[in-house]
Amino acid sequence: MNTHVVQLVDVASDVSAPERELEVLAVMSASPKKGTPNKKEYTKVNGTTHFEDDQLIDLDTPITSGNQSVLPFLEGSGESYQNSDGGTRKLNTVSPESKESSILPDIGFAGIGKNLPKTREHQPLLGHARIESVNRFIDDPHFSTLVLEAEEAIDQGIYPERIYQGSSGSYFVKNTSHKTIAVFKPKDEEPYGSLNPKWTKWLHRLCCPCFFGRNCLVPNQGYLSEAGAYIVDQKLRLGVVPKTRVVKLISETFHYSRIIREKAHAKQAIYDKFPAIGRRFNRLTLPPKVGSFQLFVEGYKDAEYWIRKFETEPLSDSVKEEFQQQFERLVVLDYIIRNTDRGNDNWLIQYVKAETEKTSENDYREVKPAVIRIAAIDNGLAFPFKHPDSWRTYPFYWAWLPYAKIPFSQATRDAILPFISDMNCVQDLCDELYRLFKTDKGFDGILFERQMSVLRGQILNLNQALKQGKTPEELVQLPQMVVERSKIQLGNDGFRSYGDSFTQRFQYKGPFFKWF
Repeated sequence: MNTHVVQLVDVASDVSAPERELEVLAVMSASPKKGTPNKKEYTKVNGTTHFEDDQLIDLDTPITSGNQSVLPFLEGSGESYQNSDGGTRKLNTVSPESKESSILPDIGFAGIGKNLPKTREHQPLLGHARIESVNRFIDDPHFSTLVLEAEEAIDQGIYPERIYQGSSGSYFVKNTSHKTIAVFKPKDEEPYGSLNPKWTKWLHRLCCPCFFGRNCLVPNQGYLSEAGAYIVDQKLRLGVVPKTRVVKLISETFHYSRIIREKAHAKQAIYDKFPAIGRRFNRLTLPPKVGSFQLFVEGYKDAEYWIRKFETEPLSDSVKEEFQQQFERLVVLDYIIRNTDRGNDNWLIQYVKAETEKTSENDYREVKPAVIRIAAIDNGLAFPFKHPDSWRTYPFYWAWLPYAKIPFSQATRDAILPFISDMNCVQDLCDELYRLFKTDKGFDGILFERQMSVLRGQILNLNQALKQGKTPEELVQLPQMVVERSKIQLGNDGFRSYGDSFTQRFQYKGPFFKWF
């Protein structure tokens, strides 16, 4: 039996040889063949292979010994080596038994040299580490780039700024140019969150628990509700919800408990003084916060401002028609997700007047048409698991506007009816929402199915209203509907699952106060 001893030395071009020296000892056994040398020693340096007789052979050319062909060394072993032409390939060793068949040799590795530098894999997370697995969206590179800009800004000390309005902790996120690019709402700073920074809400919850929160909503799911509203918006092609996804961020300006902050400072101090011990820590920074990341919209103002403005400065017929269609899309979104917090101060309007130029003394020509858009923000208090039936009814405040007294336009009916009339499309929407809500650690499958029952009931009412040509005001007056998926029994163990048949029922119980 012949023994081939192979020693490989990998020298990188950008670092010195002692730092990158990698010795691999491979012992290959093969049956002796006529014309095969008893022992060969090969050394690979800088992409070439040298035999002991100083014969120079290119790695891309098969090595021939007698009547046998020997493939390049260590192919697929996981190490890459540079060829003489500058290319890179992986190497392996095959010792053929004959021309017709071959076997892979047994290869023993001597290990990695001690001079090899430690990689990032063996170091603790330092500074503001990237949350690669959560904050990278393969299907949306532009959104991933924006999140990366926010992370880089935080690394440079440009921290998110807390928004002092609202009942939960939310933050304006900026990029390295100090430009606001998004609004971040952490899960644990929601009204029922353990780290809610608004002490007035804490006092409200402590003194008046009956009037705090919404008992029809699942606690601490506001960030999922924000992202879920965007999914509904995209499925129905409404185009009124700014892009919203779930991400993780770390920032000194987020609200952390004192214990968590002191723990992070202690770990950093230990790492600075005793690096060998500090490397054993999983993380040196503050823990990341999961929350909704909604892109910031520029040039928008509260709907309350523009609605009052339009009373004194009426819109032109074409702009008014466009605004009516935008308004109807907002109605469709809010009604489907059953938004319990839609006032006229948390949906936005952008209005840019038309540009005109004077052509004669009393004549003007429109150079640039007017632009009017609606942005539906603050969707965190939606997707209830039952219709409000306790203290308050949480009405849609847009239902009292004059625009709600106009029947749904034909354009809206043509755009929405094909989707909500197809139960397969509705089920696809429920499945996508399931994939989103399931990512939460406190996910409850039974509660989620109840949430979807309310959503399906809202879609059924909307379908009826659009077909009958009703107005948004008449839509919200329809009886509250719930469409439940029937349960089926699988086997004799009593285990129940959900089938493909549905049962609709009305919810007659209403809240105590029906006017707010």
